[in-house]
Amino acid sequence: MASKKTLNATNLEALGAERLAKLLIEISTGNAVAKRHLRLELAGALGPKEVARDIRKRLSTIARSRSYVEWDRTRSLVLDIHTQRSAIVDKVAPQEPEEALELMWRFLGLARSIYERCDDSNGSIGDVFYSARDDLGEIAKAAQPEPNTLADRVFEALQENDYGQYDGLIPLLTPVLGADGLAHLKSQILELAENPVPVPPDDEREVVGWGSGGETYAHEMVESSRQSTVRMALMDIADAQGDVDAFIGQYDAKTRKVPAIAAEIAERLLAAGRAEDAWGFIERAELGNRGWVPSEWQSVRLDVLEAIGRDEEAQSFRLDCFQRALAADHLRAYIKRLPDFDDVEAEDKATTYALTYSSALSALHFLIQWPALDRAAQLVISRADEIDGDHYEILTPAADALSANYPLAATLCLRAMIDFALGAARSKRYRHAARHLLECGSLARQIKEFGEVEPHVTYVASLKAAHGRKQSFWRHVE
Repeated sequence: MASKKTLNATNLEALGAERLAKLLIEISTGNAVAKRHLRLELAGALGPKEVARDIRKRLSTIARSRSYVEWDRTRSLVLDIHTQRSAIVDKVAPQEPEEALELMWRFLGLARSIYERCDDSNGSIGDVFYSARDDLGEIAKAAQPEPNTLADRVFEALQENDYGQYDGLIPLLTPVLGADGLAHLKSQILELAENPVPVPPDDEREVVGWGSGGETYAHEMVESSRQSTVRMALMDIADAQGDVDAFIGQYDAKTRKVPAIAAEIAERLLAAGRAEDAWGFIERAELGNRGWVPSEWQSVRLDVLEAIGRDEEAQSFRLDCFQRALAADHLRAYIKRLPDFDDVEAEDKATTYALTYSSALSALHFLIQWPALDRAAQLVISRADEIDGDHYEILTPAADALSANYPLAATLCLRAMIDFALGAARSKRYRHAARHLLECGSLARQIKEFGEVEPHVTYVASLKAAHGRKQSFWRHVE
């Protein structure tokens, strides 16, 4: 049973309304965000229109603000705009969806002015605006605005998408735009496509940056933005209308051969029942000679191969994908499709292959995750000199997994991290390295034969000889 002093709703209710009201006044004194929140709650008691009026006033105030928001005040700004967004969604939209829709458009319109006067390196402001964009889609479904009017608002918004706050807007609003709204929006986008940004005379051009290619002018930036807006909008509209050819038309012939783009196109063609066309784009993709194959291209290629009935080739490709990057998902899919009793042999061959894979760490990660702990132990012992101790994110779980039945291999994983931390003088890791050394001591009691591996006592002596002056490490050990 929770203590009566625990901070929860039940215990606070016991204080009574009068006491709680006084506490809220006391707590909100000097806290503008809290005060605005309380005022919105009071307005909510008077109805959604009163809440909407207060929100509108606050949004206007934020829009007029020009002062730079220092890093230590960004959190207050985030809380402020989050409160306004939540009030639109929770207090206005349920009863007045048309009013809420207009307010959310105004809210999203604040993005440029807010981003321009603060640092959002942690993405907290962006998260609020992305949530508001999603809210807009839901509110629009309830408000059901006239499709062409909504299309006009979308068209305006897409041209003001400087910070990505309107990314994905067309897919979100497609159910409300409907066929008529999408057609109207497409006509506006096509008109925009036919109107490039005028090139000013040389003496009127504004330089906004410099690069390896020389000066960058303001009109070039605006033109690049226009072209991007047109391309992305037409692609979203094509998807919404189920027009695969229109989607393909947004890429030139060279770009269509980029593996990731080819995969996007093939995926849509496959969904449209055009598997042979999809295969053409997959096969024309230019992978280059880097040995790296994009995972999305691999996945779509497999889907297309199965769709056109080339199952054996798909199996061969799954095995190839596994061998390229030790991709466990492709190996599982490969084994799943094998005849009975062939799966054990295939798994054994795959884990044996991992033992000689070019990257020892990648192989270890695969074998631990699969899991094939006997192979993982074999790998660590045979290729100990290739284990990079900097990669604790792989070695720590590996040591944990191996410690019960393969203490020598676990010890080598731990030693790799110890050696790296001390050798590179990573003092922030000394505490962890000391813990690893103590674990090695515990594991040593389980190891019957060290073989060519240095015994624990000798290893500790070597550490002291090489790093005896690193007292901050040894203090953690002692």
